[in-house]
Amino acid sequence: MSQDDPALRRLIDQVKAASAASQSLQIRGGGTKAFYGETPHGTVLDTTPLRGISSYEPTELVVSARCGTPLSELEATLAERGQCLAFEPPSFAPGGTVGGMVAAGLSGPSRAAVGSVRDFVLGASMLNGRGDVLSFGGQVMKNVAGYDVSRLLAGSMGTLGVILEVSLKVLPIAPASATVRFQLDEAQALQKMNEWAGKPLPINASAWWNGTLVLRLRGALAAVNAAIGALGGDIIEADFGTRFWQGMRNHTDEFFEHAAKAIDGGATLWRLSVPSSTAPLALHGETLIEWGGAQRWLVSPQSAIHVRELVRQVGGHATVFRGKDKSPGVFAPLAPALMRIHLDLKKSFDPAGIFNPGRLYPGL
Repeated sequence: MSQDDPALRRLIDQVKAASAASQSLQIRGGGTKAFYGETPHGTVLDTTPLRGISSYEPTELVVSARCGTPLSELEATLAERGQCLAFEPPSFAPGGTVGGMVAAGLSGPSRAAVGSVRDFVLGASMLNGRGDVLSFGGQVMKNVAGYDVSRLLAGSMGTLGVILEVSLKVLPIAPASATVRFQLDEAQALQKMNEWAGKPLPINASAWWNGTLVLRLRGALAAVNAAIGALGGDIIEADFGTRFWQGMRNHTDEFFEHAAKAIDGGATLWRLSVPSSTAPLALHGETLIEWGGAQRWLVSPQSAIHVRELVRQVGGHATVFRGKDKSPGVFAPLAPALMRIHLDLKKSFDPAGIFNPGRLYPGL
């Protein structure tokens, strides 16, 4: 990426000025995930002018895009060639950008089957706290130099620097897809999902809520048809199934509408990460289960101490995804050794601490 680019030059100048003045910067693309993490603060550093798909090699299954590129634009370009971002990054609202997608590190319904954002990042360039442009990784999977650093940016919430450009692995759109539904209680659904996970079935996504388990099957037509015959269940009309999974991806489904109303009344929407075989959790509130049992959404008025302790006991962790009260801390507390690693990384990339201070953890 040329530093003569006017949009990049403005970002560099703003970062250098902020560093010299010890001024905090709030990195912002489309702002669609501003609710996520600790409350952002500082002078806005707008990344949206730095946009565009830098390169796209459909035959190599690789695309590179600048941070301000609208996610919708990238996905439309891929769809024209029959390809996609297989991890289904959520937007939550129009305007989401490629940089925000990587910084937030969030994946959609297919995450358990295909992997996370981090698994698809091949390389990245970033702007550090000194105003230097750094590049890591490349455009092939078998790239060693800097590979882990580029993946480290996924989920960093902008605390390490400004993601300028990313190279991503893309995949062909599956030739066949079907959605099937089962009437099962929570324990039965968990048992079935873990049982099916050990079989060669093309299960691409799962969601359970309120007595109904929904599966999405994807792959070759013969494999999808064979799975329908083996699993049974009610086949959902294709257009309805597509809308349902989009609702799951972008949190517009009925469960999340209920959650929004409960949050207005003082409840919290928790994102729980637990071993997939974990039995139903003894927590008060409504639960939606994804990723074969490994991700559970809980909307509940219960205290953070109670929720986190119970989830910790089963080997998981709990994140405040949406809620009015963030005083307990959005992300699960880190062990002292892990916090030292975070602090060392922050100091290495952002010595003046200007980028999104406190967005992950207070003091970071």
